[in-house]
Amino acid sequence: MIIAHNLELIKDKISVAAHNAGRNPQDIKLVAVSKLFPVETIKEALTAGQLVFGENYIQELQTKRASLPPQTIFHFIGHLQSNKAKYAAEICNMVETVDSFKLGKSLNNHLEKIHKTLDILVQVNIGDDPQKAGVAATEVEHLLVQLNALPQLRVCGLMTIPPLASTPEESRPHFRNLRVLAETLTKRGLFPRIAKPELSMGMSDDFHIAIDEGATIVRVGTAIFGHRS
Repeated sequence: MIIAHNLELIKDKISVAAHNAGRNPQDIKLVAVSKLFPVETIKEALTAGQLVFGENYIQELQTKRASLPPQTIFHFIGHLQSNKAKYAAEICNMVETVDSFKLGKSLNNHLEKIHKTLDILVQVNIGDDPQKAGVAATEVEHLLVQLNALPQLRVCGLMTIPPLASTPEESRPHFRNLRVLAETLTKRGLFPRIAKPELSMGMSDDFHIAIDEGATIVRVGTAIFGHRS
């Protein structure tokens, strides 16, 4: 019941943030970040109508996927090593953290073997934070050209985790920069397989700021499931 209540609160806040920004709340997807929470927690969220979940660790995701109904949607949102790409290709609906051609090629090779197309996002280190993964903003265009040549990958947009901030408002310039980058790349025809690129940005503390700056995917864990033990 607590998770269902929390989900309603988050959806209400998403709706308010969207309306304040002059946007349609239906254009914003909620990814419930379920990493390190037991599968029973995900089942409770599923019962409450949440279908999309975010996981950071492939082995954990494999275990959970086997115990959940097929309609459960998983986004991989952690750092993905190329040697784990096979498993991500098999069990993920989207990988949000592609930041190299090597990883993209590895995913594509495994996807070809199972005749599957996979949605991906390019992770951008928009704040040039040495503590964060992601490709530099100046390198995104080159990487998109490479990834668009891989037939099993559908490049759907960009994702970022901004530098650690003391207040949510401090993340605004980074969210804005990601949006501007996406707009520039769209004009250059670098998202040929979609109508409009996704922007995955914003978490429990700052998703309202991200929505104000154009987020189409927000990743919320703590505000739904509580603190991890």
